[in-house]
Amino acid sequence: MSAYALPETVARPELAPKTAYLITSGDLRESANTAGWETQKGVEKGVMAAVADLGWNVVRGFDVDPATGHGFISSQRMGLDVFKNIPEDAPLIVAIANWQYSHHVLAGLRTHRGPILTVANFAGDWPGLVGLLGLNASMTKAGIDYSTTWSVDFTDDWFRAGIREWIEQGTITHDASHVRALPELPESAERALGQALGDQLLREKAIIGVFDEGCMGMYNAIFDDELLNQIGVYKERLSQSALYAEMQTVSDDEAAKIGVWLADKGMTFKLGTDEATDLTERQLREQYKMYIAALRIADDFGLDAVGIQYQQGLKDLAPASDLPEGLLNSTERPPAFSRDGSRELFSGRAVPHFNEADEGVAVDALITDRVWRAMGLVPDNTLHDVRWGEDFDGQFVWVYEISGSVPGSHLGGWDKAEGWRQDPVFFPAGGATVNGVSKPGELVLSRVFIADGVLQADIFRATAVELPEEETLRRKNATNPEWPIAHIALHGVTRDQFMARHKANHAQMVYAPDAETADKALAAKAAMFDRLGITVNLVGDVNI
Repeated sequence: MSAYALPETVARPELAPKTAYLITSGDLRESANTAGWETQKGVEKGVMAAVADLGWNVVRGFDVDPATGHGFISSQRMGLDVFKNIPEDAPLIVAIANWQYSHHVLAGLRTHRGPILTVANFAGDWPGLVGLLGLNASMTKAGIDYSTTWSVDFTDDWFRAGIREWIEQGTITHDASHVRALPELPESAERALGQALGDQLLREKAIIGVFDEGCMGMYNAIFDDELLNQIGVYKERLSQSALYAEMQTVSDDEAAKIGVWLADKGMTFKLGTDEATDLTERQLREQYKMYIAALRIADDFGLDAVGIQYQQGLKDLAPASDLPEGLLNSTERPPAFSRDGSRELFSGRAVPHFNEADEGVAVDALITDRVWRAMGLVPDNTLHDVRWGEDFDGQFVWVYEISGSVPGSHLGGWDKAEGWRQDPVFFPAGGATVNGVSKPGELVLSRVFIADGVLQADIFRATAVELPEEETLRRKNATNPEWPIAHIALHGVTRDQFMARHKANHAQMVYAPDAETADKALAAKAAMFDRLGITVNLVGDVNI
């Protein structure tokens, strides 16, 4: 018999009684991991104390790295190595206090046999809630069973009861009474419109241009072609290097005209001279070139929507894509022309951009744009991170934020927008945000996601409310003051119902002029989703 070199089988540790393991998935950017480590330590301490009070022990799945000074899993390879030292049947807690790259831990979670619990602190200073929802959505897409919970300080009775339920039963059951399946829609002009638009998309098809998939580890944001093609949507796979190359062909004079247009509309910028920490004219010029380059490539390929990954690779080459994205998402935007100057590109309309190349946002933005335009409404829409929230004057008001890619109309006009430099911790090349406060008004919110192997859409209603200036400032300073903020009151959905249900770190937002019109537009959008074969779930108080 030949003496082949057979692989060595390494046994995993045995699981001790009344023992749970704890891990955390981190950022790929070491600057973010280092900055967020103190907050993460506080989360782990609170979670471990809650478990210990039930007579259980918590073993951290890996040690703090003395070289980096933090204890985050910071790569997919590291995640694979960590799982080698965790019993396959161990109760496993994933504690999250910052943005995390889901693919760092998904491989281990896919084959883990013990009960899984994701936990985050309910706080605004670090985006643990955003990371939690992203990981939850990724596991939902992957068909991984898990439970989830959250807390402000890990001492409240609601959180402690959930931990007890998970320890004793291996799961936590949350209230889902606010969710119902789409009923048979009554005959109406809105139903007819949605069905006609769905038939048109299935018949004529659409193309979304994806400048690199898988932004920031978001497995949940990658939609399989087989699912998209069923609804008439096809991908044009593009490289961010092509976008960067196209930027180099845009002249300084062409870029300058974008800045003049914004200045004429009243947008201002907080400028400085230090490239490392300030927003500079050079950074703005590069962002204007990115805007023109994206439109030219969209024209080349006949794209119906565009998604730029930006993180990771482009962040080391060019300023942030957020300002160009906000311009693309706006009906009122500076004119940009073909390379020979003979044609204005996509004149008179927004070119929907799906931030961070989130393909659930792509489907949603594409459908929203068509429904709203057909109804004669302003179709400008964008995603927001579900960031945080607190009670104000007897009402729970969410903080929805995104890194800067809002359309000017959401802020009440370009004269309400101010460009701030992106944080060097996350955006070393700088670039301006589209900073401001979303205007009060009626909203339709939604999310397209993958669950049970099919496309699904949650649709719900909300109101963007106006808060006192001092409260707005407090909330901005508690999160990211350089980013645009929306004060969101959901209709018929509590904080914990939303957290337990929402299958994404993002929510899509679009305005309607009044409540009655918002309800009608929601009905038309639901009808279009339904016509395309997307499973529609109505969330909270929806008049349809």
